[in-house]
Amino acid sequence: MSMAGERYVDHDVLKTFAQSKVNVPQEEAKERRRQVNHLRDRLEGYIKDHPDFDLVKLRASGSTAKHTAIRRRKSEGSDADVAAYLRATSTDIDVSTMLTWLRDRCIEIYGKTKVADDFVISNHAVGITMRGSDLKIDVVPVLYTGEPDDRGYLVTRDGTQVLTSVTLHLQFIKARRDKAGDGYRELIRLLKAWIRESKNADSDLRCKSFLIELVVAHLWDNGWNGEKLQVDDYPRAIEQVLAYITRTGLKTPIVFTDYYGTDAVASSWDPIQIWDPVNPENNVARGYTELDRQRLVNRAKTTLDILGEAAYANSKGAAVDCWRELFGPAFPGA
Repeated sequence: MSMAGERYVDHDVLKTFAQSKVNVPQEEAKERRRQVNHLRDRLEGYIKDHPDFDLVKLRASGSTAKHTAIRRRKSEGSDADVAAYLRATSTDIDVSTMLTWLRDRCIEIYGKTKVADDFVISNHAVGITMRGSDLKIDVVPVLYTGEPDDRGYLVTRDGTQVLTSVTLHLQFIKARRDKAGDGYRELIRLLKAWIRESKNADSDLRCKSFLIELVVAHLWDNGWNGEKLQVDDYPRAIEQVLAYITRTGLKTPIVFTDYYGTDAVASSWDPIQIWDPVNPENNVARGYTELDRQRLVNRAKTTLDILGEAAYANSKGAAVDCWRELFGPAFPGA
């Protein structure tokens, strides 16, 4: 689709919106770091006193570490992720207990200042909610076996071990940001804001943040329809991402060769296949059904049609109304 006519909502408008309504404010980012550092400092001491696992290292991870996190709304908790690399002190220790063991250590750290409901075990992390700030810290136990580049194994609730590397994930996005510029990560944040608004409209919509990051990385690496990803033109770049999702239907596997060859990728019948750049056996979209794929593709198509209306709008108000369907009533923001 070729967008023509006067563009009432251009790159500068979206950039201003991102800075005022999407990006994490400096004070909030500072508070995230303070809370995470406090946890890290205390965790080191408490684990030393409980010999089932040795704490090898702690690494900031996730969207906050990658600078792709978006600001929270009042009804939401913010997420900051910490990977705790642990080594079992004995071969007799059942590593499937790591999540429960780590939760107990986190409870000890905060003592009587929190209640049991503030500590929740998910499939692969211990979530800690800070009631004062509504910040949620996910502490992810990673079984460390001595491999280089911070490679280790996420241990899920049922004991499944999934290869990961905080360091290589950070290097993956940094390598692309260094070439593309600051617009690369801000584009990801805008797309995450679109997904959040889309989930408000359709609670059954599935699209995790990491999936969006990898779609953007794929388009930066390969372009779309003979054109590079326009990270310095946000309206165009958003259109490119939506057009890619719509036209491919997310039926084409996405594979990155930064750390392994394409022949290493596991076979899969999953409807969406977007492979973790660190682990060729981990499909980021594993568990998504055919209905999930269709719902996400349909949402992208609907949004693309709305952008078409915005491009040909005969007034700024009409164009802004279209963009509000993407980002909610806060757009364009003051």
